[in-house]
Amino acid sequence: MGYTNLSYLNPGTVILIGIPGLEHVQFWIGFPFFVVCLVALLGNFFLLIIIPTERSLHQPMYIFLAVLAATDLGLCLAIAPKMLAIFWFGSCSMAFDACLTQLFFIHALQGMESGVLLAMAFDRYVAICDPLRHTAVLTPLFLLRVVLVVAIRATVLVGVLPILLKRLQRFHSVVIVHSYCEHMAVVKLAAEDVRINKSYGLFVAFAILGFDMIFVFISYILIFRAVFRLPQKEARSKAFNTCTAHIVVFLEFYILAFFSFFSHRFGHVSPYVHILLSTIYLLLPPALNPIVYGVKTKEIRKWVVQIFVLKSNTQ
Repeated sequence: MGYTNLSYLNPGTVILIGIPGLEHVQFWIGFPFFVVCLVALLGNFFLLIIIPTERSLHQPMYIFLAVLAATDLGLCLAIAPKMLAIFWFGSCSMAFDACLTQLFFIHALQGMESGVLLAMAFDRYVAICDPLRHTAVLTPLFLLRVVLVVAIRATVLVGVLPILLKRLQRFHSVVIVHSYCEHMAVVKLAAEDVRINKSYGLFVAFAILGFDMIFVFISYILIFRAVFRLPQKEARSKAFNTCTAHIVVFLEFYILAFFSFFSHRFGHVSPYVHILLSTIYLLLPPALNPIVYGVKTKEIRKWVVQIFVLKSNTQ
């Protein structure tokens, strides 16, 4: 399909081409992404059933995990349907307002996920460095306030992005070289001065991801210092074990996030490599998070086994 480089005034629709250079194999690429999305949807759905049901999991760490699971479900639902429609059915057109809506939800949910990971790091910090005050500090009211702050921060900061994009009127193209609507991919279409858009996008990235990453690192520096001061090896091992799942989830999220972010703005990687990596970054953590916590948490493992044993006995 050929596209022209004419100037477009207030376009009503945009064209998402998927993965440039790999259009001929996009149909097959869709299947592994579908499997990842399916694992993410089922895994996080199970967490949202198990955590409220199992009383032993009514602890701050697992309440935050339930919020993370809800965020991951939203992220998959925001990306997967349109992406798979492009790969499998060639459904590339999308209303410009729908594109901005998808952009908002994707980046807002990313911001919420980052904030929840910071909250989980704070929970581990209090549990290990000041265990006697853990229940006094992380009360249900405190947890509710943290979740609200995380949601409001992401909603307000990210909400400005589509507003700034909406004020742009002239575009040199309506073809988005991506499999979903991403802020910088849309900004690059504009035929106007977009310095404000780029600067604010960087500000949001560092105000959310950068801020959260710095304080998660500080939390773990303090945690490791407290753990290494424990006199008994068994106590040190037990303390480390309570942090393992969160460390894995934290690393997978931030390593992929910053690699995708910097390669898009400052790197010289091939477009198809960047788009594959950015899509993996958004879809892989939601699929891995339930697996990581399921493997590390006895109560979750027990519930999953019961669900599948019950299902096999009824067949």
